[in-house]
Amino acid sequence: MPWTTDNIASQQGKIIVVTGGNSGIGFEAANVLAQKGAEVVLACRDAQRGEKACREIREAHPAAEVSAMLLDLADLASVRAFAAAFQERFPRLDVLIDNAGVMVPPRGETADGFESQMGVNHLGHFALTGLLLPALRNAPAPRVVVTTSVMHRAGCLCSLDFKRQGRCHRPWRSYSDSKLANLSFALELHRRLGGGEQGVTAIAVHPGVTATGLQRHLRLSRALTSLIAMKPWQGVLPTLYAATSPELSGGEFFGPDGCLGVRGYPAPAKPSRRARDAALGRRLWEASEEATGVRYGAYWRAGTARPAKDAGLAAQRGRKVRRACRAACRPCRRQRGSRPRWPRRRGRPRPC
Repeated sequence: MPWTTDNIASQQGKIIVVTGGNSGIGFEAANVLAQKGAEVVLACRDAQRGEKACREIREAHPAAEVSAMLLDLADLASVRAFAAAFQERFPRLDVLIDNAGVMVPPRGETADGFESQMGVNHLGHFALTGLLLPALRNAPAPRVVVTTSVMHRAGCLCSLDFKRQGRCHRPWRSYSDSKLANLSFALELHRRLGGGEQGVTAIAVHPGVTATGLQRHLRLSRALTSLIAMKPWQGVLPTLYAATSPELSGGEFFGPDGCLGVRGYPAPAKPSRRARDAALGRRLWEASEEATGVRYGAYWRAGTARPAKDAGLAAQRGRKVRRACRAACRPCRRQRGSRPRWPRRRGRPRPC
């Protein structure tokens, strides 16, 4: 029997933050969690849309405890302000759902100069999770749910240059890289802070193909989208399963159980080889700390050693991959006047 919202137990007494909770999958998650008795905070970049979403949830469930707070993931100053305001207002945080994101928008930068998709989808959530760790540690069973995408399989992350200055703009490559970063972050978060009595349960999910406002920049007809995509009430099920199922221990990845993970009900999903690469996870973590200025070291789980630095072989392999990607990049081809040969080996990442 497929898992549905009927399987969710009472969430009474829990405090849950949902980023991007004013629309799409975030709104559906907030609506169901508020119905189940949780106190839900919608973290939105538009205060008016956030308040409108709160009113709609209260109209559907008069006893719901729901509120909206301002959060712009494209501005690290806003992320810090949200984290400070939340911890002044609430004693703890039981569940953080990193859901908000952007998908193949026109080329742009965040307030801190990062490429927009990487800045919003990954770096904003990386900083938010780190700044909210004290509130998560105050909860008896803290949990972080990170939303990624099936497109993470096309990601490379051969270069950890989050600003991507001087490189050709490839929206789908940037989106895939940001979603690979989401999944790699969730798995590395579990490796570093998961387990034990004081650990944080980190779980990754993807919604398959779901019709939301995320696709507003796509050049697809509404008829085609309606044929392929699920409705938000079904696309949110993996997120709700990860946020509420008591038997999960962390480090898992869930998505729809249908063909290619496009449609269906929650089931375990397999991360790509790049996402499972612990060396890449460590490099991404360190680069993200450097870019955002948010250090997780102050909240390290007691008794756990920091992961070791990359071995020489892994570092050498990483340099070779980055060098090959730079050689195959379009600006480099124009400068050299010829297209370099790309070795067709199975499992080799595509050029970025």
